[in-house]
Amino acid sequence: MSVPFTFLSNLIGPFVIRFVALSIAVLLTGTALFGQDSGKLKLRGKVLDAQANTPLAFANVRLFRQADSSFVTGAITSETGEFALDAATGNYYALLEFIGYKPQKTAAIRLTRESATDLGTFKLLPTASTLSEVVVQGEKSTMELALDKRVFNVGKDLANRGGTAVDILQNVPSVAVDVEGNVSLRGSNSVRILIDGKPSGLVSLKGSSGLQQLQGSAIERVEIITNPSARYEAEGMGGIINIVLKKERKEGFNGSFDLITGNPANYGAAANVNYRRKNLNFFVNYSVSYRNTPGRSNQFQRLNRNDSTFFTQQTWTNRLNGMYNNARAGIDYYFNPKNVLTGAYTYRISKGKRYSDIQYLDYASSLSNLLSITNRQQDETETEPNSEYALSYKRTFAREGHELTADVRYLDNWESSDQFFTQQTLRPDRTTSGIPNVLQRSLNDETEKQFLVQIDYIRPFRKDGKFEAGLRSSTRDMTNDYAVTEQIADGSWRPLPGLTNNFLYEERIHALYGIVGNKSRKFSYQAGLRAEWTGVTTTLRQTNDVNPRQYANLFPSVHLTYDLPRQHALQVSFSRRVRRPQYNDLSPFMTFSDSRNFFSGNPDLNPEFTNSFDLGHIKYIGNGSITSSLYYRHTNGKIIRIRRVDDQGNANTRPENLATEDSYGAEFTGSFALFPWWKLDGSMNFFRAMINGDNLDANFQSDTYSWFTRATSRFTFWKSLDLQMRGNYEAPQQTPQGRRQAIATLDLSMSRDILRGNGTLTLNVLDVFNSRRFRTITVGDNFYTENNSQGRLRQVNLTFNYRLRQAKKKAKEPTEGEF
Repeated sequence: MSVPFTFLSNLIGPFVIRFVALSIAVLLTGTALFGQDSGKLKLRGKVLDAQANTPLAFANVRLFRQADSSFVTGAITSETGEFALDAATGNYYALLEFIGYKPQKTAAIRLTRESATDLGTFKLLPTASTLSEVVVQGEKSTMELALDKRVFNVGKDLANRGGTAVDILQNVPSVAVDVEGNVSLRGSNSVRILIDGKPSGLVSLKGSSGLQQLQGSAIERVEIITNPSARYEAEGMGGIINIVLKKERKEGFNGSFDLITGNPANYGAAANVNYRRKNLNFFVNYSVSYRNTPGRSNQFQRLNRNDSTFFTQQTWTNRLNGMYNNARAGIDYYFNPKNVLTGAYTYRISKGKRYSDIQYLDYASSLSNLLSITNRQQDETETEPNSEYALSYKRTFAREGHELTADVRYLDNWESSDQFFTQQTLRPDRTTSGIPNVLQRSLNDETEKQFLVQIDYIRPFRKDGKFEAGLRSSTRDMTNDYAVTEQIADGSWRPLPGLTNNFLYEERIHALYGIVGNKSRKFSYQAGLRAEWTGVTTTLRQTNDVNPRQYANLFPSVHLTYDLPRQHALQVSFSRRVRRPQYNDLSPFMTFSDSRNFFSGNPDLNPEFTNSFDLGHIKYIGNGSITSSLYYRHTNGKIIRIRRVDDQGNANTRPENLATEDSYGAEFTGSFALFPWWKLDGSMNFFRAMINGDNLDANFQSDTYSWFTRATSRFTFWKSLDLQMRGNYEAPQQTPQGRRQAIATLDLSMSRDILRGNGTLTLNVLDVFNSRRFRTITVGDNFYTENNSQGRLRQVNLTFNYRLRQAKKKAKEPTEGEF
C-alpha cells in the first residue's frame, strides 16, 4: 500500500473517531437540555387526507398568536400524521398546509394550564384546481426524513430531468452507483431494489444496471430504508431502495408530459396521464427514448511469470445505441371508500446495438519492448422484452389503521443477445503478424418467470398499539442458454471448451411474519419476527451438474423510539438480514467481449448473513430537518468479487464467500431553507469496514476508513427561475485486493417556468468536468492491475415538462403496491 494512502488512512481514522465521539457528546448534551422542563404546554393533533382518510406525513403545522398573527412555533407531522407543539399559555390559531391540499386555519385556541391540549384530528382536502388557481403556501423539500426511512422526491431535483433511474439513484443520499450500474447503500453493495414495493423484471436478469431502461420522468420518489422491520423481505444487507412510480388519483383528467433532448444523443418523450370519475380511476404511463451512451476505459497490468515480467496496456471505447419503450396502465375500482381493487399491466422492450473497440499492447521486460498489438471489435444486437401483471386489493375497516392488503404479481421476462467478435494481431510495426484473424460468436438467451403472492394485515389495539401479520410466497424459474463458437479454416464453427451450456435456476421462497408495537407516553416500541424458507436449485444441463440448497432462517427486528421535547426523537433498531446469491451471482456464463478479462458467477456461492444495529436521531426545525445515525453491521460469508490472473495474463473475476466483515459508521443528513430563495440539503457518511478473507487467502484482508458526501444548493430568482448545483465526493477505499481511488463530480441545472406556469424548461449538465471515473488498483500474487473506467461521459439535457390540471409541486399520494 502506498505511503500517501497509508497516511490518509491514519489521518481519517482518528478524525472519524473524534467526530463520532463529539457527535455522541452533543447528542447526549442536547438530550439532557431538552429533557428539562421549559414550563410550556404541549399541543397535540393529527392531520389526515379527507378523501382517503389516511395520515398525511410531513405536513406543515404552524402556530400563530391570535392578537397579531405573529409566528410562534412550528412542526412537521410524523408518518402517522401526528404532531406536537410546545407553547406558553395564551390565545393562538394554527395553520395546516401540505402541497396539493387546501390550507386549513383552525379556530381560536385558548391555551391554559387547565385546558385540554389535544386539538383533535384535522382533514385536508386535495385541490383539483388548475395550476393558475393554486396558491402555493409552502414547498415540499427534496428530502423528507423519518427515523427509519428517507424519501427523495424526484420531481424537485432539477438534475434528474431527462435522465434514467440510474441517474436518479446516483443523486440519492447514502447511495452510490459504480461504472457498471451496480448500486450500494452506506458502502454495502447488498441492496434490495424494489419498484412500487415489489420485485421487478428490470432488476432481475441484468441486476441494478437494468434500471438504465427506466426513464426518470416516470418516477415519483425513492424511499431508502436502512434497517427494515420484519414486515419487509429479509433480502438486502445494506437495506431496501424502493422506487415509487407516478400515479394520480385526483378527480377528472390530469397528467404531465415530457420532451427530452440531449448530447450525447438522448431523445425521448413521456406521458403520465390519469382520469378519475366516481368509483373508477384510470392511469397510463408511457415513455419512449433513444440514447447513445459512449464509454471508455484503460487498463495497465503487470504479470510475473517464471522470474520474468510482462506488461499489457489496454484501451477500450464503447458505444451503446438503445431504443427503449415503457408502457404501464391500470385501473383502480372503488367498491366504496373502504374497498379498492387495482389491476395494472407493464410492458417494456428495449433494443440495442453495442459497438466496442479494444486494443491490447503486450510488452516483455519493460514498456520499451513492444511484442505485439491486438485489436478486438464487438458488434452486439440485444433485445429485452418483459411484462408484469399486478392485481392488488385493499380493505380498510372502521377503526383508523385497521386494514388488509393482498397482492398478486406475475413477471415474464426475456433477453436475447447476439454478439460477433473480430480479432487481429499485428507486429510492433503494425504489419501483419502471420497469426490468423479470429472470428467468434456468442449467443445468450435468458428467461425469467416469477409468481408472487403477498398478504398483509394490520390491526390496532388500545390507543397506540398495533399488531401486524402477513405472508409472502414467490416462485421464480430462470434459464440461461449460452454458446460461444469460433470460425475455423474451412468456414465452419466450433464451440469453445467450457463456454457452451444451459444454466437453470429454480427459486422458492416462502415467508411468514408478525409484528407487535405500542406506545407509552414518549416511548414507542416495535418487535417483529420473520420466518423464511428458501429452496434454490441450479443445474448445468449439458454437464448435469445439479446443486440444490435448502435452508430455513429466522429474522428478528426491534425498533425502540423515545420522543424528546422540541421535535427531537431517538431510535435504536436491530434487524437480521440476508443476501442470497442471485441468478447473476450463480450463473457460470462468462462475458466474452474482452478476451483477456472475463466476468462470471459462481455456482457454489453461499448466502451471507448480517446483524445490523442503528442508533438514530431526528430533529425537525422551522425551516428544515436533520437526522444523524450511528450504525454497525457484522456479516458472515461476505460476498466479494475476486480477480485471479493465469500465467497467460487472462483474468477471471467472480464472486466468492469471504469469512467476515465488520463495518461501522456515522451518517448525517439535513435539509434547510436558509432564505425563501436559497435551499440546501446534503448528507455525509463516515465509516470503517474490516474484511477478513483468510478462509480463501491470508492476503484477502482490508481495514479501510472512508467517507462520502453529497451537497445540493438551490437558488430561486424572480419566482420562476431556479438554479441548482450539486457536488459529490467519495473518498478512497481499501479493498481485500487493493484499493479504489476517490471520485469527485459536479452537476449544474437551471429551470424556468413558462406558459403561465403550466410548463417548465430545464437545462442540466451532468458531470461538468467529466470526472466521474472509477479508478481501481487490484493486486494478486502474480499480478498488479490498474483500471480507469468512465461508463458515461458528460451529459447535457434539455427537458420540457407540461402539466395539465396538475400542480407543479405535487403532494405525496399512495401508489398501488406501495410500502
